[in-house]
Formats: sequence, structure tokens, C-alpha cells
Amino acid sequence: MKYDLLYLAAGALVAVYLRYKVTGDNLFVGSLPVSVLLINILGSFILGASSTAVTELGLDERYTLLIGVGFCGTLTTMSTFAFETVNMASVGELALAGVNVLLNVGASLGAIILGRAVVTLLLGLG
Repeated sequence: MKYDLLYLAAGALVAVYLRYKVTGDNLFVGSLPVSVLLINILGSFILGASSTAVTELGLDERYTLLIGVGFCGTLTTMSTFAFETVNMASVGELALAGVNVLLNVGASLGAIILGRAVVTLLLGLG
């Protein structure tokens, strides 16, 4: 408990730099912003994989603070996803806003499942 803040800060520091580098490029596919989508998918995959590894390997819970809360919590972004979606809707791009919601939520859920499955397979549990 004494060093919990250090684990959180270390994970967050790495993640905030990665997020800045990826989302700073403002990648688009047509009119769809994909930088935040990619970050949310990556963070979800890492969270699914790391949480499964911590549980199945009986690792110290500080790894959850470092990777799950510090890194993934800082890397992924609900607020920017919501902001981009509202911006699309406010300029009349309702279909694109809907696609953005479906892709961010669906792909992030799928990435959690995939991350869990990959670790389960690698550990020979499934």
C-alpha cells in the first residue's frame, strides 16, 4: 500500500505519452476519427490480457495498479470518444456518429475478450 501511488504514476506516465503520440496525429478513415478508436482497442486488449494474467498466475495486485489502472486507465479515453461522437452528431453526421459508437464499444469489448483468450491460450488454460 505504501508504494501504490508510484505504481499508478509509473503506468500513467508511460500511457499518457503513448496516447499523446497516437492521438496527436489525428488519424482518419474518411471522416471517421480512428486515433481514439485504436487507443481504446489497444487499452482494452492489454487490460483483458493483464487482468487474466494477474488472476491466473496469482501475481501481486500491484500489477493491476500499474497496468490496469495506471496504464490502461490513462491510455484509454471515454471523454474524447464521447466528444468526437457529439461533434459528429452536431454537424449532422448521425450515421458516422453511430458507427463511431458501435466501433468503439464493440471493438473494445471484443479486445477485452481477445486479450483474455490470448493469455488463457498462452498459459495452456483453455
